[in-house]
Amino acid sequence: MVFIEVIGHAAAALAFAFLTGFVIMRRRKLARTLSRNATIAYRAILIVSSTVALIHAYYAVDSILFGNALSPSDPLYVALHSPALIALSIVLLFLVSVKLVAERSPRPRRILAIGAHPDDLEIACGATLAKLRDAGHDVYAVVLTCGEAGGDPATRLYEAHHGASFLDVNGVEVLNFNDTALAEQVNEITRAIESRIRDYKPDIIPTHSAHDQHQDHLAVHQATLRAARNHSAILCYESPSVTRDFQPTFFVDVDGYLDVKIESIRTHADQRGKPYVSPERVRGIAVFRGGQAKTRYAEGFEVVRALASALGDI
Repeated sequence: MVFIEVIGHAAAALAFAFLTGFVIMRRRKLARTLSRNATIAYRAILIVSSTVALIHAYYAVDSILFGNALSPSDPLYVALHSPALIALSIVLLFLVSVKLVAERSPRPRRILAIGAHPDDLEIACGATLAKLRDAGHDVYAVVLTCGEAGGDPATRLYEAHHGASFLDVNGVEVLNFNDTALAEQVNEITRAIESRIRDYKPDIIPTHSAHDQHQDHLAVHQATLRAARNHSAILCYESPSVTRDFQPTFFVDVDGYLDVKIESIRTHADQRGKPYVSPERVRGIAVFRGGQAKTRYAEGFEVVRALASALGDI
């Protein structure tokens, strides 16, 4: 009986320890696929699975060292084997019930998002890109610099790929143009963007606005318009450095995706000290644009031009 009890507790401890480790490793993925309750769900699973694993481990050791096996009639046995497991089951059901499922598009589009620095796309239109991916569209990203002027380039390169992976974009390419000096490289950047447009054949190109006081953002806007001079759909997203002249007329409802955006911005830990990446600031902008669009949360875009057949139902 003691041997069976030991095996049972050891197996349960391993199972719950595995679940705890899985949740820790997949925290970002859980947050990506869950609604605004993702953090609560994550913590609940972690607490329940960790507690049960520790309790089972304690009684397994107690049985091995002292032969103190628990009987099914023992209150501790009941407490250990019933409520905790029921609670964990409820949490797992909760996870399934709140998973985000965007309405699938009947005609998927190809989107090529272009940004100057590793965190630009997440900050400006991360919720839109995540929603487009969940709706079945193909999303590709091109980042022109490693952001070496604003942090460690190796770290920022890693974070660019991490953020893109979190948003589930189909692919991201980080180029090696000189941070803060893109205005001096507009011709080279134009050719690089032209090449990517030929490769990806996008239906829609989101990029920086002309009403942006950051010199790199403005340079990327100008290069994109040159490279996409024959393209039918170009949208300009809202960076933190846009001026008061930024006036969006195209909005994407991002209700349910705002926390995904916030989590994607957090993948850029190298930039966490910047005031414009705070969840309060990000949420405030989404609320403001949502008010303009008569919805809860929105991301706004200026329209350079937009052919109806290119935009479709995004």
